[in-house]
Parts: sequence; structure tokens; C-alpha cells
Amino acid sequence: MNKLVINFTPTGMVPTKEMNPFVPIHENEIIEEVVRENEKGITLVHLHARDEKGLPTYKTHVYQKIVEGIRKYCPKLVICISTSGRNFNELDKRSMALELRPDMGSLTLSSLNFNRQASVNDPEMIKGLLDRMAMHGVNPELEVFDLGMINYAHYLIGKGWIQAPYYFNILLGNIAGMQPDLMSMAAATQSLPQRSLWAFGGIGHHQLTANTVAMATGGGVRVGLEDNLYFANDKTFASNETLLNRVRELAKLLGREIMKPEEFGQMGFYNKYS
Repeated sequence: MNKLVINFTPTGMVPTKEMNPFVPIHENEIIEEVVRENEKGITLVHLHARDEKGLPTYKTHVYQKIVEGIRKYCPKLVICISTSGRNFNELDKRSMALELRPDMGSLTLSSLNFNRQASVNDPEMIKGLLDRMAMHGVNPELEVFDLGMINYAHYLIGKGWIQAPYYFNILLGNIAGMQPDLMSMAAATQSLPQRSLWAFGGIGHHQLTANTVAMATGGGVRVGLEDNLYFANDKTFASNETLLNRVRELAKLLGREIMKPEEFGQMGFYNKYS
């Protein structure tokens, strides 16, 4: 069975310390958690930045502190930054931190609704972000919530806007997307283009189900407080450490060796200009 890709998502745009006291918000908190978990075993990290008030920010100088701090101690770790537009939907803002030349940038392949908020990703925005990524040698981290988004990936590939290899995060359990049932999971993975690596992520209590099915069927996992604040259904607060430790224990039971960052990066996911 192939090696396990662990995509660590420590912060996200929505979680706050009021929701869960373990959410890392400050730059140093994020750096320290990533460094610690890298030592235990992760493959890549998916970063969001916050301003001095704890709100999502697109500003390069904030991302720069986080990226430089992580690279200082984890030079081989594959770094992905968010280009989400839920709080700011101008191309210049969403693409600003790509100037730091991370290895990857997130790219949601259509608009969608979350429980209380919309994520608007129109075709021109998607193409604009791909242009900016290409300019800075950044690889897209393809985020899909339904089969239509996978179909759109095929369209972009056919137009030459995305090149292999491909890395897909398949997000399950969102109110307006695919759910973590076996038919949906199978349909999603079978619809992916050739030369794709994929990971299941689950929203809220669906995270454990999504991660476990992925590990049992040869896929990777997306895991962290960005998507899930609780460890169990009794609403016990999770930390990134407890969520990742659980994944590592399950991987050990299932015989899945964790893919090292350099193995993933050398497949074609390190920044092309680094």
C-alpha cells in the first residue's frame, strides 16, 4: 500500500480561541505547532494567517513571518498557503502571499455555501489565481467539495491551465457538498484524473470517518483544527496534537507509513523556482 500523505491544517479562517482554546492564532503559535508536528511526522502544512485581532488576513508580511519561521526549522516541509476569498474576494488580495513562493497554494474549484457563509470562486478568479501561481512557481492544492468541482479540474487540465501531478483535497460533510458515505467517496476518487494524489478531509465530526476511510483505502488525510474542533462526540476539545496523534496511531495499525515531505515535494510539489 502506498505511503500516507498527512496534510496538517492547524488554524483555518473560522476557528477562534473562544471556540476552542487550543487553536493557534499568533504567528509564533502556528510555527511552534508545525515544527513540533513535523518532528513527529507530517507531509505538508496548509496555512492560514491572522491579524493582530485574530481575524483572517491576506497580508504578505504576516504570512512571511510564518513561512520563514517554518522554513528555518523545517526546510524540507511542503508549505501550502490559503488563497481563500471568504473574507476578501479581490484577486490582488487573495494572491498577495504567493509572492513568498510557497510550494503550494489552495485553489477551490467552484463557489459553494458553508453553513453560515459563501465561498465565491468564479471562473475568472480561478484562472487569475492559477496565473499568479504559475508566475511564482506555486503548485495548486486542488480543493473539491462535490463532483462538479472534479469535473471542472478535468476542464482546466484539458485547457492546459493545470499540469500533472495533481493533489486533491476532497472535503466531505459540508452542508452543501458531498457527505462521507461510501458511494460518494468512491465516486469522487474514481472521477479523479490520472497522476492524482488525493486526501479526504471531514468537516466537524466527519473528520475521523473521512480520515479512517482514506487510510484504509490508500488515500491521504487532511487533519487539523481548521476543520474540526472536537476530539469526540462528547464535545471534548481537540488539539492539533491529539488529532494528529490519533491519525498516526491509526496509520500504524493499518500499516501505512507516513510519506516524508521530501518524497512528496520531489514528486513535483515543491516550488518550481526554489
